[in-house]
Amino acid sequence: QVQLVESGGGLVQAGSSLRLACKASGGTFDMYTANWFRQAPGKEREFVAAISRNNLYTHHADAVKDRFTISRDTAKNTVYLQMDSLKPEDTAVYFCAAGTSWPTTQDYWGRGTQVTVSS
Repeated sequence: QVQLVESGGGLVQAGSSLRLACKASGGTFDMYTANWFRQAPGKEREFVAAISRNNLYTHHADAVKDRFTISRDTAKNTVYLQMDSLKPEDTAVYFCAAGTSWPTTQDYWGRGTQVTVSS
């Protein structure tokens, strides 16, 4: 059983950067696909980014491509989401997920971290 805990959210101004972290425990995180999803108020949860097992591939949603970057530190059992040039429409709760499918996977979920971008 993999447990995921997100951190790094906050309130920032448009154009700023944030780095989210997703710390895993209870399993060998590098053997799982890891995803970031987000859910804005009144909207459905949407896919943001994915990194494959063994960090061979990454995939980013069109809405965040060229602004967000997913990465993984295997030694720290942590996946990151570097978010640059933030926009108000990026405001959402960001969730980490892990599992065996590619590119999206939903076997294990974290509780989320709030990101708020002011204009």
